Formats: sequence, C-alpha cells, structure tokens
Amino acid sequence: MQPVRAADRAIPQASAPSPGPAPASPRGNLRLVEKPAPPRAASAGRTRPSADAVAIAVSCLLPLALTAWGWRYYTLSRAARLRDPLHALLKPSASIGLWCGVLGLALFLFMWLYPFRKAARWLAWTGALGSWMRVHVVAGLALPLIVAVHAGWRFDGLIGLGYLSMFVVSLSGLVGRYLYVHIPRSRNGLELTMEEVGGERRALITAIAASTGLVPADVERRLAIDPRPYAGLDPLRTLWRMFLDDLARHRTLRELQRELARPRAGRPPLSREQLRATLRLARRELTLSQQVRMLEATRRVFGYWHIAHRPFAITALIAVLVHVVVAIVVGGVGFVPGS
Repeated sequence: MQPVRAADRAIPQASAPSPGPAPASPRGNLRLVEKPAPPRAASAGRTRPSADAVAIAVSCLLPLALTAWGWRYYTLSRAARLRDPLHALLKPSASIGLWCGVLGLALFLFMWLYPFRKAARWLAWTGALGSWMRVHVVAGLALPLIVAVHAGWRFDGLIGLGYLSMFVVSLSGLVGRYLYVHIPRSRNGLELTMEEVGGERRALITAIAASTGLVPADVERRLAIDPRPYAGLDPLRTLWRMFLDDLARHRTLRELQRELARPRAGRPPLSREQLRATLRLARRELTLSQQVRMLEATRRVFGYWHIAHRPFAITALIAVLVHVVVAIVVGGVGFVPGS
C-alpha cells in the first residue's frame, strides 16, 4: 500500500508555507480557490448518479408494467395458458413476447460492445468510457426483466440455463459497478495517476479551507476517516470494509454540513449556495481519500470479479445464440403475418 502513504503525505504540503507558489496566509488561499474548475468537476460528478437512477427506472418500467398487466396469465400452468386470451399476445413467439425477445437480444449484443470499447482506443470517438459503463449497467439491469417477459416467466431447459447465467451476470455487474466507482477516475472514465489524485486533493483542501475559513490542517482533520489499511483482507471482508467506509464517509459529510450551517466565532454561517458548493468539494475529497487508501485492495478484488464474471457472461451468450438459432430454424418464429 505504498501509493496510499505517498498520497497521504502529499496533502499536508498544501498547508505548508514552503512548497510551490501556495501562500501561507488564509487570504492567499482565498485567491487560489477562485479557480472555477474544481467546483465544476464536483458538480458534474454529482448529477450522474441521479441520471443513472432515472435511466434504470425508465428502462425497467416497461417490462414491469407488462408483467403487472399479464400477471394472471403468467401465474397459469402451461396447459391453462393455451386457453387464455392473452396467450396470443404474451407467448414467446407472438406479438409482445416476441418483440421483447428482439429487444432483449439487441440489448444483450450491445452490452458486448463495451469490452471492445475498453480494448480499442481508436473507438474513443464513440464516447467516454464512463458513459459506456453507465449505459452498460443500465442495460444489464433491465435485460433480465425484458427477457423474463419474453420467456413468459417460465425458464425450462436451455432457456433456464441462459437466464440463470444472465441473472448471475446482472447481479455480479452490480458488484463490478460498485468496485469500478471506487477507483479514482477522471470525468471521461480513465483511471487517474497518483500524481493527478494528489494534485486534485491539494486543490480541494485549499478550496474548502478558503470557503470555510478553516486552515487546511483543520479541514483534513474534519474529513479524516478510518485510517486502517486494507492489506490482508480477503475479498468478502474487503467489500464489507468498503461498505462501512462508505457509511462513515456519509456520516462525516453530514457532521460537516451541521457544523458549517451553524454560526462560528467571527464568521456567519455559510449561505445555502456556499454550503452546497463546499459540501460538493468535501464529498469529492472524501471520495478520493477513500479510493486512494483502498486502491490496491479494490484492484485485487476487481481482478477476482473479472474471473468470476466472464464465464457466466460467455455461458449466457452461447445459450442466447443457440436459442435464437433454434427458434428461427425449428420453431414458429416470424415477424410478418402468416409466418
């Protein structure tokens, strides 16, 4: 964990009077803060989770609505379904069921483009890796629901194997996404170097100190979280520690918010806009501090995750392709009347 110690040593240098052009007085720090880049970066990062949540909700709404509408049909036995009026709409090879299958196949094949985007730098024109990752996650969460509607919520034979693999891939994708966001990255999704992380943290500490009237050392002390290293933890204990650190990070942010909202000696409380901007900066600093401390452990668990994730993804791909070929060649699938 040597990179963690190196980065942690870099932060106090922001408050020392000697390094670089940074002045020692609070007034000098105030002039340093007025650079607009850090607040914009923090603000941009803050909007993404809510946008992702909306995209996930919207993409899951259609299959959930269809499931609620056809719930009576889906609870019938196979023989009873043949006599139900909804059978002509919801069976896998007709109308709604078939088009859900087409949509599911398109999403599934689209998800396989993400590994190619990561491997091929010449595809950078298609968008940032971070954007690809978010779309990949949204599609992966909606896919099991769409495929379940296509299958009529019955999973037998090869369909059952493919769906089980797909479901495991979707669940493991949540873990992968959780690990992905615990690696320090720039706005375009590329991993930051330790020098870039250290520079951004120094700028954040300086900006928070100037906006709150605190000295940088006090800012660091108020934003300090559990310093215990992650070395020696197995993957499950590492994930558990990450979760506990996330909770501690949110508690620290709430305590800072309560403190800054109160009047202090010689300083009025921050305005609502000032408080919001300062908390964005503090949230980014807490995130970077945690990410640096757990970086090696996160990379190690991420490697184990790839080993477990890929076999299920490949199994699901094979099962889906075999199912599509069999459905087209053998069994009653058509897109035009009379086919």
